[in-house]
Amino acid sequence: MTRILIVGAGATGGAFGTLLQEAGRDVTYLVRSRRAETLRRDGLRFISPTGDRTHRVHALVAGESDEQFDLVLVTVKAAALARAVLDVRPHVRADARVIPVLNGMAQIDLLEERFPGRVLGGSAKIVATLDGDAVRQMTRLATLTIGTLDGASMPRSIVDILDVPGSQLTISTDIVSALWEKWAFIVAANVITCLFRSAVGPVLGAGGLPWILDAVREVEEVAEASGHPVSASAHDQCLAILTEERSSFTTSLYRDLIGGLPTEAEHLLGDFSRHARDLGVPVPLLELTLVQIRAGSAMP
Repeated sequence: MTRILIVGAGATGGAFGTLLQEAGRDVTYLVRSRRAETLRRDGLRFISPTGDRTHRVHALVAGESDEQFDLVLVTVKAAALARAVLDVRPHVRADARVIPVLNGMAQIDLLEERFPGRVLGGSAKIVATLDGDAVRQMTRLATLTIGTLDGASMPRSIVDILDVPGSQLTISTDIVSALWEKWAFIVAANVITCLFRSAVGPVLGAGGLPWILDAVREVEEVAEASGHPVSASAHDQCLAILTEERSSFTTSLYRDLIGGLPTEAEHLLGDFSRHARDLGVPVPLLELTLVQIRAGSAMP
């Protein structure tokens, strides 16, 4: 049986890991010591619209074994990515495939350096969070999109392994463009919510529509210059979300920011800004947002 290693047992890893386990897949989690202790003692509790259940799980801590795996899903947050890449290396078989399920693009380059030719692209959509030690999925939405970085056919064995009840699996023939498209939306949404420190609805109510449109234009110009233009359907969907009157929509980065928690600002916004500079595309609203976030983080 194909052995699956999920790096991280947070909201994304725990949710998809549970669905895989419930479909009979061989799943192991690579986690930090404290999380491993909890999982070994209490199991992994998963609360979703379909029920509340707890499963016994197999958890590993870096350095305590040399177990090897055939498929690796990297689901940690960006701040833990560099450490996770080092921790997972001894557990990756020579012919294993590695799928990072993170937003942005920096994770692709980092993993390709460590596992050349074995990295696939991955993107998840799920509304989930850690509620204490439990993983809570708030809506039925759970999709996983994967694809090869060079556009080659996805191995059938991987499709069969990841196609499980409770999650919709999509195979993309251009996963890099799909990742860029999602990244552009996330950056635009974070510029709006983090720069104005508000949900979308109040920004619109305060006369912010021109700035919202400018933020969307900025990120789409960068995506186009990168060779991965945002599709018309994705553009329309982006505007529908970011211009909805009285909307309470915010981003997880914004919520972390106002909560005083570590954020993925550099991974998502900083890296996008670097790409924009390299491509010669001005992004003044994004740069203002980064200055505000960085200045706030530097305050005692």
